[in-house]
Amino acid sequence: MALVPFWAVWPFEVLLLPIRHTSSLLDFSKDEREALADLIRRLSLRYDNLFGVQFPYSMGIHQSPTDVLPHPEWHLHFHFYPPLLRSATVRKFMVGYEMMANPQRDTSPEMCAARLRESSEQCLPSQR
Repeated sequence: MALVPFWAVWPFEVLLLPIRHTSSLLDFSKDEREALADLIRRLSLRYDNLFGVQFPYSMGIHQSPTDVLPHPEWHLHFHFYPPLLRSATVRKFMVGYEMMANPQRDTSPEMCAARLRESSEQCLPSQR
């Protein structure tokens, strides 16, 4: 599943979470791997279509350590951190105050989630 967390620091930040509890990508079934690939593809297209440009983002994967021991306490999840704020020309950079205190936003996670949901999952002609 994809969601915008209520604690989102970055505009258009998204979390990807598996439906069932799993600690690692290695635990995914073939169907789950295909569903994840499709979700990333669809999310990437929505990002690209949001402002009509190829949308840059950073993606982080959090999964269990690779020490071959079981780690049932870990829950696999992905973070997407796009640096665009309100448009293709307004970028978001974390600054000193935000790193040490509270993030500064001029839009809410709920507003960004609604805009991302409304964005198309189809390739635009300029992206082909």
